[in-house]
Amino acid sequence: MALMLSKQNWFIRYKLYHIPFWLLYNYVLWALYTGSPYEAAHEQFFSTFWAKSLFYTIFPAFAVYFNLYFLIPRYLQKRHYGWYIMFIILIVVVSSFLIVPGYYITAWLSGSNAQKMFGITSNFSGWFNAAKSEPVKSTLAAITLGMSIKLAKNWLETQKRQRELEKEKLETELKFLKYQFNPHFLFNSINSIFFLIHKNPDMASASLAKFSELLRHQLYESNDSLIPLKKEIAYLENFIELERLRQSPNLQLNINIDDGYSPALGIAPFILMTFVENAFKHVSREKDFLNWIDIELTTEKHHLNVRVANSKGENKSAEAVVYGGIGLKNVKRRLDLVYPGQYKLDIQDRADDFIVKLGLELSELTFSPPVEFIA
Repeated sequence: MALMLSKQNWFIRYKLYHIPFWLLYNYVLWALYTGSPYEAAHEQFFSTFWAKSLFYTIFPAFAVYFNLYFLIPRYLQKRHYGWYIMFIILIVVVSSFLIVPGYYITAWLSGSNAQKMFGITSNFSGWFNAAKSEPVKSTLAAITLGMSIKLAKNWLETQKRQRELEKEKLETELKFLKYQFNPHFLFNSINSIFFLIHKNPDMASASLAKFSELLRHQLYESNDSLIPLKKEIAYLENFIELERLRQSPNLQLNINIDDGYSPALGIAPFILMTFVENAFKHVSREKDFLNWIDIELTTEKHHLNVRVANSKGENKSAEAVVYGGIGLKNVKRRLDLVYPGQYKLDIQDRADDFIVKLGLELSELTFSPPVEFIA
């Protein structure tokens, strides 16, 4: 059973199922042209015409793949329309000329010549006349079919991903409503601010402002699919500052957040929060040695690098993979849906520490961020 599954995966991985597809496509096309399915099957599989049929299968298919996997990504998707049109015309011409030798090979296998069987002379004009008729039509038909299938597949995948995103968004919002207003965190923060009022009123006032900003972000500023990276970082900083109030003096915080990023960069809300929250939740709380949390955030153009690490005490490995009650599986699932193929997540669960490294390709927001005036 395992061997059968392995062979099946190999068959799919190398797209070998494309071979019978192109054979079937060429047969259907030839059957429509001749008007006789029996005659088309006989010529394609049971006579010397298999050579011509093979050339009609290979080179149009080559033109299709060259168009789908090279020309479209490199020129059409980047809006280089002039270059794309020029190259697509060139590939049609090349494919058409490469099909013509199939006529000569078929004639040779039949013991005749191309002029008698197909009316093709051996000079360039005969070659050109042969190439500009059926080979051109066949290549254009194959390219059109390939683009239609690719567009339909992309549309279906986009619709499926959109439905999954909407479902995931609803589930994530419900989970965040349940976990983001953690009573333990809220009560400890309020209690810490209450004691600061008598001890250090200025610090209490600043902490209360951060607490207010934190709640406002959770309630009102995280409803969009993308928010400015600046707001997400401000939310993280407010969260970290409030956590400082309720953590033990034996906890060392090392925070390095690069502020040289573009203000137009956007990010999905709460993508980073789960990793930071996890570090505070599962950091070691030993009295005999220094406990620590390292948070590093850097940007390079549109690429965001995040590293969150924390010391880990005994019996913490099982808990460390649970992010704020949401779970590592769901965090990775959300990244797969929101940033497909645009992120790299590396989690290292070691004996003494827990490290998360996230690389993320960000996009720019479609609107310009408001201009801030400093009084």
